[in-house]
Amino acid sequence: MIILHDYPLHIVEHQGFIDFVRALQPQFNPLSFNAIQGDCVTMYLREKQNLLNLIDGIPGRVNLTLDLWTSNQTSAYVFLRGHFIDGDWNLHHPILNVFMVPFPDSDGSLNQTIVNCLSDWHLKGRLFTLALDKFFSNETLGKLRSLLSVNNPVILNGQLLSQNCYARVLSRLALDALSAMRESIDKVRESVKYVKSSKSIEGNFLNLRQQLQVPSTMDLLIDDQNKWDTIYHMLVAACELKEVFACFDASNPDFRTTLTLDDWKQVEKLCAYLKYLYDAANILTFQPYPTANVFFLEVSKLQVELTCAALSQDPFCSHLITPLQEKFDQYWRESCFVLAVAVVMDPRYKMKLVESTFAKIFGENADQWIRIVEDGLHELFLEYNIIQVLPFTATNDDEGNEAMIKTEPFQEFDGSLFAADDGLSDFEFYISDFTCNQQFKTELDEYLEEPLEPRVQEFDILSWWRINGLKYPTLSRLASDILCMPISTLSADAVFDTEIRKMDSYRSSLDSLTLEALICTKDWLQYKSLPINVPNALVKIEC
Repeated sequence: MIILHDYPLHIVEHQGFIDFVRALQPQFNPLSFNAIQGDCVTMYLREKQNLLNLIDGIPGRVNLTLDLWTSNQTSAYVFLRGHFIDGDWNLHHPILNVFMVPFPDSDGSLNQTIVNCLSDWHLKGRLFTLALDKFFSNETLGKLRSLLSVNNPVILNGQLLSQNCYARVLSRLALDALSAMRESIDKVRESVKYVKSSKSIEGNFLNLRQQLQVPSTMDLLIDDQNKWDTIYHMLVAACELKEVFACFDASNPDFRTTLTLDDWKQVEKLCAYLKYLYDAANILTFQPYPTANVFFLEVSKLQVELTCAALSQDPFCSHLITPLQEKFDQYWRESCFVLAVAVVMDPRYKMKLVESTFAKIFGENADQWIRIVEDGLHELFLEYNIIQVLPFTATNDDEGNEAMIKTEPFQEFDGSLFAADDGLSDFEFYISDFTCNQQFKTELDEYLEEPLEPRVQEFDILSWWRINGLKYPTLSRLASDILCMPISTLSADAVFDTEIRKMDSYRSSLDSLTLEALICTKDWLQYKSLPINVPNALVKIEC
């Protein structure tokens, strides 16, 4: 209970808590802070062993994200979260570690701490991608890439190490749009706060809405300025009730709306564009957490919508959206490769969605971007062949197959084949070349050439790959690592945050082991994703 609900450990010493428990069980003996702290750490070590056993047993690799929390002290806290798919094709994304680093100068200690965490979780040589936010410097990213490449196979020369958090990108765009219309938004907020200030005033407002027969069924909401989605919902509800606001001052002399008709029109236009961002971000709040294949369509759709809005003939829309589109275009160009690789692993789309989307966005340059994705996929698949030593799944690249091709009979001719005047020399060469190509067709080639699966709404991509794992033994391992790639570094409850999260004073006062124990154990128990019958680890705390 203490762990799941974030109660302070000192609650066991509070007289109110003691009286409450004794009312339920008169024989209850109060616990001390040290005792409950030891119990929490013991539970943490037990659950950590469960998770470690799970990670040790997965056939694939692990993706990592780094999220930064600040504090009132000269230190910050880094949340290291793992993302992986187990042998039964279930997706997991547990918090692995929470550790303190100096802030803002955290580069040196951060790098070595991450390396230590990888060793602690037996992840050396098993890392696939790493995602962090722009709060970490480019220098930090470069050092991490160098450190991780020492013990991990270099996947695409580090191209899959990302410094773009999708949720934070969307939040920054939303805040830019809201900031551009701060004056109008403040007017809406004050109007809503006045109506919600008392039940009698709100009752008068509702009566007026009925009299005016406004069809909206939405209720007015007071926003939380730390969550931009609440600002969006407040504006949407207020816009639907703008007619009521316009007439409300007649029955409430103290209410003076200062929003003009043009103001409302502009707020409505803002809401239309915020909806694009809201829909794009809301997918990150889904449970279970979505696999990486779903994001290509959402991100590319937003790219198209913002591009069209920036080209609008409406000066207001163009002025509002153009800066947003320019920023998102940078994110799109930096991330579209990773997003495209993920959607290719969706048998409903494969390369077809990438081709059609790139044609729409890149126009005459689409072929160049498509080739980058194709080459990257084949290079990834080749690396998995090399790592797993599966010679029968070699690729069809000329350089990669040079040694194998030399063993084929048609490559060993000395000219006599063409010298024979039987009229079939060209045909013999064609047949030999065709046979060679067929022999060295990879699993990836076969997968891409097969017909697309029907686009049903309830398609379970993890079940599809589990069923087809025997057909594509190497490609399915690549797919399992790709599909759990994280697009955002934030947890679902932080997707719409407008600021970096801050560790509260109570948690900051705890020692590092206790803090990590409370946060990690809550996460592991909350998702109930760990095996059950695992030997318990024991710990004794000296306080």
